[in-house]
Amino acid sequence: MNAADLREMDNGELLDALTEAKEELFNLRFQFATNQLDNTARFKDVKKDIARIRTLLREREMVEETPDE
Repeated sequence: MNAADLREMDNGELLDALTEAKEELFNLRFQFATNQLDNTARFKDVKKDIARIRTLLREREMVEETPDE
């Protein structure tokens, strides 16, 4: 996922994407522990996706908290 695609989503969709990414990371860790993971670079990609989603959610939260002057 890239940032442009994520910015087009609303908060509900972002929360769903965050849940899916966390589940994928869990599954990757499980596969790694059982020696079934072929592409270990996917860890990095999923972690970055999670960070992007959290950043966007936090940005939107801060905008909502800022009083209009």
